[in-house]
Amino acid sequence: MNKGELTRKRIIEEAAPLFNQRGYEGCSIQDIMDATGLEKGGIYRHFGSKEELAAEAFDFAWATTSASRLRELDSIPDHVDRLKQHIMNFVTRTRFPGGCPLLNTAVYSESGSENGQTSANPVLRVRVREALQGWQRMLGEIVEDGKRLGTIREEVDACKLANLIIGNVEGAMLIGRIEHSDYPLRDALEHLNEYLEERVRQ
Repeated sequence: MNKGELTRKRIIEEAAPLFNQRGYEGCSIQDIMDATGLEKGGIYRHFGSKEELAAEAFDFAWATTSASRLRELDSIPDHVDRLKQHIMNFVTRTRFPGGCPLLNTAVYSESGSENGQTSANPVLRVRVREALQGWQRMLGEIVEDGKRLGTIREEVDACKLANLIIGNVEGAMLIGRIEHSDYPLRDALEHLNEYLEERVRQ
């Protein structure tokens, strides 16, 4: 990696927590200049626009967060236990500054949209949708593999279960942020573990 590529990588890494904590509108180029020690020209030498930088910063934040949530999954042979570990990882390892990038960026990318009109930031909105679809696909693949190998009940709908898991943990994270409490996430973990044992495990 040459000097220019290293600088670009550093800008993304410094900008990602700022965008995640403050949102696209709340994070200024001056904030990024302060964090990186670069002048405006030094930043725009690597990115065509603030929007491009925000999109790259989201990709970095999401990849970092997703990697922590996937930790240890491949070593677990049982698919229900694999889903339970993924949920546990979400509860205990989502520590990116500002919280879950998917939830935050979904809110920020929609801010300013009115009466069903186009999002305030369609580029970020597309990135968020792709990230969500990737998460749904990953969970769905675990479910389908489990059904094929007999660890998950045949009647389980992979898409519905993926959305149930995502909706529970993301919603609990939002409530926990409002209440400044870890209890909503712990409650979601307990509920989902019971559901997986009673309704999903073969």
